[in-house]
Amino acid sequence: MELRYFDIHSHVTFKDYDQDLPEVLARMEEQGVYTLCVGVDKARSEEAVTFSEGKENFYATVGLHPTDTMEETFSESAYEELLRNPKTVAVGECGIDYFRMEGDTSEEKKRQWREFEKHVDAALKYEKPLMIHCRPTKGTVDAYEEMAAYLARRKKEAGEKLRGNMHFFVGNVAVARKFYDIDFTTSFTGVLTFTHDYDDVVRFAPLEMIMTETDSPFAAPKPFRGRRNEPSYVGYLVEAIAKIRGITQAEAREATVKNALRMFNLPALM
Repeated sequence: MELRYFDIHSHVTFKDYDQDLPEVLARMEEQGVYTLCVGVDKARSEEAVTFSEGKENFYATVGLHPTDTMEETFSESAYEELLRNPKTVAVGECGIDYFRMEGDTSEEKKRQWREFEKHVDAALKYEKPLMIHCRPTKGTVDAYEEMAAYLARRKKEAGEKLRGNMHFFVGNVAVARKFYDIDFTTSFTGVLTFTHDYDDVVRFAPLEMIMTETDSPFAAPKPFRGRRNEPSYVGYLVEAIAKIRGITQAEAREATVKNALRMFNLPALM
């Protein structure tokens, strides 16, 4: 299968695809779309790895989402077999989420940071990049600021071994610069097709620090807004990035694929 696009973050094992999964996969093959099937807890991580096995255009990530799960804690030992699986190319999605917090948030923030630090330790041990979920309090970039500062400290200790991507990035240029300075990439979703809020970041970012993701089944691009998203729509994001940056779609497509292969250590696909 020819690799033409790389959607670095999708959830095609979710029940949203129960009725027409074969058709979804066929559209991916037709468009030449590779994807990372992202785990959000132990059960979904197992699903992601199992689903990816035997499929040329699927790889997996394993980890514990900071809020969207009933699982209480991330245990490296419980995830060890998944982390060692050759189809697992990243740890996550993991991180911090302040968006829906109310009242006294101190204990919840401490919990989220404890869990995230475990993921960082696992990523370093197994030499895999992080797939980071980071959502700030509405109207702020607080979670991004804290995350950038934390990663910068860990980077000084770990060096090049610590790497990763800021999934579904919605920050500003100032905070994006902090991630680029420590070699963390940003990925963008279908949101680019119906708002100009992040155009400045897309223009500012070094081209080698940008990747494309659908976050399927969420955040469908403009032609399908309000409906279920799927990985075959990733081309709309490439088109948006090309238009914002003033480059050809071929340049944007080739760069985002190359960036994904480099980040997730997939040289055999180059």
